[in-house]
Amino acid sequence: MAYELAMFPLGTVLFPHAQLPLHVFEPRYQAMVEACLASESEPEFGVVLIERGSEVGGGDTRFDVATVARILQVGRADDGRYVLGTVGTRRLHVVRWLDDAPYPRAEVETFPDPAGRPLEPGLRADVGGLLTHVLALRAELGDAVDVVAELDDDPVRASYEAAARAGVGPLDAQALLAVDGATERFEMLRVMLEDQRLVLDAHLRGPDPSE
Repeated sequence: MAYELAMFPLGTVLFPHAQLPLHVFEPRYQAMVEACLASESEPEFGVVLIERGSEVGGGDTRFDVATVARILQVGRADDGRYVLGTVGTRRLHVVRWLDDAPYPRAEVETFPDPAGRPLEPGLRADVGGLLTHVLALRAELGDAVDVVAELDDDPVRASYEAAARAGVGPLDAQALLAVDGATERFEMLRVMLEDQRLVLDAHLRGPDPSE
C-alpha cells in the first residue's frame, strides 16, 4: 500500500542496516527534519540517489528505488544546521513524486527483498573473503577503514552489509540496492569486489619496470 513520505535526494546510496550521518543546512530540508521530529510516528524520511542534477537547489532527477532513514540522533548548531545520525531500515519503491514544496515528497511502497534463489554453497564466504581482502588493500593504501568484515547470519541483511562496505561508486551501489534477492546481490558483489581487488593490487605493485 502506497503512503506519503518526505524524501532527501543525495549523491550517495543508503542501504538498509547501514549508518548515515547527515549535515542538513538547506532550509527546505531543515523544515523536513522538523516535520519528521514533530510526527507522532517514527522520525523517518527516504534517502534516494540523484540520477542527474545537484543536491542543492532542486531540479534534480532521481532514481525510483530508495531506503528509509530513521533518525536516531539529533543535534542543532547555532546557525540552524541539523546534524543527524540515521540508520537505513527498509527499501522503498517510489510510486510517484509529489510537489517539492515545502520539501521533496513522494508516494512510496515498501519494497522487500523476495526469497530469490537459494545461496550457492560458498557464495557468501567468497564475498566475505573478497571484502576482507579489498578492505585490507584499501587500508594499506592509506584509507581509514575497518578491515574486519563480519556479516550477519541472515543472508539478505548480510548482502546489504557487504554492499555498504564495498566502497563502490553511487551507480554500482544503486544497482546493488535495486537488485532483488540476496543471491543476486552477492553475485553482483563478487564481480565488483574482484574488479576492485585487481585495481587495488595494481596500485600497490606500482608501474611495471619492464614497461
